[in-house]
Amino acid sequence: MERFYLIANQTKDRNLTVTRQVAEYLKSHGKQCFLPGESKERGEGFHYTDPSLIPEDIDCAIVLGGDGTLLQAARDMVDRQIPLLGINLGTLGYLADIDSNSIVPALDHLLAGEYELQRRMMLTGSIYRKGRKIAEDIALNDIVIGREGRLRVVQFNNYVNGAFLNSYRADGIIVATPTGSTGYSLSAGGPVVSPEASMLLMTPLAPHTLNTRSIVFPEHDVIIVELGPARDGGTERGMAYFDGDTSVPMITGDRIEIKKSRKDTWLVKVSTISFLETLRRKMANNI
Repeated sequence: MERFYLIANQTKDRNLTVTRQVAEYLKSHGKQCFLPGESKERGEGFHYTDPSLIPEDIDCAIVLGGDGTLLQAARDMVDRQIPLLGINLGTLGYLADIDSNSIVPALDHLLAGEYELQRRMMLTGSIYRKGRKIAEDIALNDIVIGREGRLRVVQFNNYVNGAFLNSYRADGIIVATPTGSTGYSLSAGGPVVSPEASMLLMTPLAPHTLNTRSIVFPEHDVIIVELGPARDGGTERGMAYFDGDTSVPMITGDRIEIKKSRKDTWLVKVSTISFLETLRRKMANNI
């Protein structure tokens, strides 16, 4: 790898102190390194990264922040298909698994070609109102359909490949990727799945029934969640959240069609800490 692009969460790296240290280290080893904002302001509709400002032929994007920063970078850059290396400037992460004390050794492994590329599946969520598509977005972790406004349970009608699956009242529904299985889905009682697998996980949020559990579907299945009527028979209002970030309002009768995206995220793995080891540490610390 010769050309690098750096993406930083300035809340965690004030004044870009660590980011500039990484850039100088790479340049001292004869590599080209680019930082956002050096040419012009980023465009609207992005978080940390406007992909149109990234130079061509970038071999790797180094993302400094945490899992949330890496999730947003993955969504911003999905059309560029540039491998992402995450450096965690907070607590131990699942995605950004290089901590601030291991940056130099990790960069040395990277420059020596001692790394692997991991493909992570993503989800596409398309929202339809009266048969017309009104919104579409992607997610690396999960798509969550829930209520809007005050606390209350919402009715959801669920279909898989066009066939009716079930209908229940709950706070919401999480449809996650294997990468997202260690996120919100896990806190709702969902299973942990190896992040390199390819499947869809459907987990209800606080369902008002005793026999509802997570369901695992193969990667080619299509899940449809329809927002039902309010308890008084009127119009219900809900929201579809993509990676806990962007959101789209929904009303009674709206359907969101969730399936495996044709786009993937590529992560660079240089850490010797395995997913199982990270999982063990997280569980041991009750994080």
